[in-house]
Amino acid sequence: MRMVFALVLLLGLGLAGFAVYMAQNYMAQIQAERDMLVAAQAEAPDLVDVVVAKRQLKYGDRIHREDLQTIKWPRGSLPEGVFHMISAPADAPPEAPAVFAANEARPRAALRSFEPFEPILASKVTRPGVDAGITSNLSAGMRALAIKVDVTTGVSGFLRPGDRVDVYWTGNAGGKEVTKLIQPGLRLIAIDQSADADRSEETLIARTVTVEANSQQLAALAQAQSTGRLTLALVGSDDTTLSETVEIDQRQLLGIKEEQVVVVEQEEVCTVRTNRGGEIVEVEIPCTN
Repeated sequence: MRMVFALVLLLGLGLAGFAVYMAQNYMAQIQAERDMLVAAQAEAPDLVDVVVAKRQLKYGDRIHREDLQTIKWPRGSLPEGVFHMISAPADAPPEAPAVFAANEARPRAALRSFEPFEPILASKVTRPGVDAGITSNLSAGMRALAIKVDVTTGVSGFLRPGDRVDVYWTGNAGGKEVTKLIQPGLRLIAIDQSADADRSEETLIARTVTVEANSQQLAALAQAQSTGRLTLALVGSDDTTLSETVEIDQRQLLGIKEEQVVVVEQEEVCTVRTNRGGEIVEVEIPCTN
């Protein structure tokens, strides 16, 4: 009987020791997982709400509240001009802009296409109640002017709204045919009747382009159109340099040097004629003013 009791006691002690060992291992595993979770949370980026498109939007589509949703986005990689709320409450902080004000019922319009879950940017949508078009693309204080172009003056069919161009004028100046850069880096806001920057149809030859310019630039372009021919030069999308003043005529183009004509002034000679016995005699005398 004592032998059985001893065996049972030893077995119980063994099981208890094994249970303690397993419990310690389990607690150590839980502690390691907790430490890993804390470290991961410390390294995780700070996330904020960003308004994105719920469905595909094309140029000109009207944007309503039901077309949008919010997702989490890393704070450190926010695109410029994002919205943080779809509709702003009355006490919304200014650092959290919303697509629509609290009582705003008018839709916005897309100025470019959006894919599902793409952030909505303030520069790519119109103000509430404004449809997409040339007026919505104009910057504050700027005006729009249409310029006639063709295949040779309009960079074929490669111009798109949003591109920047240098404008050259060719005409007669001072009796010489001259080509001169008159307006560098103007922004295009429309091609023919379209302000859609996402045009993907077959390349077409534009008949007119609409540029954004201030009043002084508009006056210069209007005068240039009426006195000569305008040519556009496309500026690269990553080019931030401003073109220097350029002017060239036919002589400079062909490397012809202008001949200098030296005018030799002849000495003035003053004479007086006298009649001597019927004979006319011409005698030099000093010239007086």
